Amino acid sequence: MKFLEFDKTRDFPFYRHNPHLSNESWLILLLSVPLAFLVYVFLSSFTSELVGSVYFMLIMLIPLLYFSNWNYKLFIQKPTKNEIILGVLMFIGYMIYSIIIENLLVNLGIVYPAGANPLNIDYISLISLIFSMMGEELIKFIPLMFFLRLFYKVTENRNLSFALSSIIIMIGFGLLHYDFTSSVISVLLLQGLGTSFELYGYFKTKNIFVSYLSHILTDATVFILILSGL
Repeated sequence: MKFLEFDKTRDFPFYRHNPHLSNESWLILLLSVPLAFLVYVFLSSFTSELVGSVYFMLIMLIPLLYFSNWNYKLFIQKPTKNEIILGVLMFIGYMIYSIIIENLLVNLGIVYPAGANPLNIDYISLISLIFSMMGEELIKFIPLMFFLRLFYKVTENRNLSFALSSIIIMIGFGLLHYDFTSSVISVLLLQGLGTSFELYGYFKTKNIFVSYLSHILTDATVFILILSGL
């Protein structure tokens, strides 16, 4: 078996009507993204982070499954050994990348996101990552597939369409982390361009689990270091 060889028969869903989604279906899926985010903020503030994280994920996941005819294998598969290895490699790659970028920003005098507040992190926060990280992957996946469909209609080039869609997703995901206490360039580099590691994992495997694994390892590592007092 070749190192990091993946199933080449898999493809991205929806972009070639595989399966077909109506305009109404796309509208509902796209609206589920901001709705999930707003519900997460509300429930996390007034109930618990765990409850908010579960609803955050389900508000996007349920309509996605429904419009996929409940065929979850269109976007998530049982991971193979090579896919798990790739997810871990993407996690390591992002950690190295983030350390380099943070040091670069400091040397340039640019304020970067402070990250999670240690006072708000507990073991419930760690458990909540199981759901919130899948929610964050869906926040990227749904619009990624939407733009892939749009660009493919024009270019008829799958890889080019994915690349163009990924640029939009990286910019959007980066700006989603902007909180007025940092700089736009810092979130675009750390959370935005940093998302390329997760997008690459999905591109190679067509399996959201790989990007999810990379993402949850990143955030869980940060949370564990905080809880350990490091």
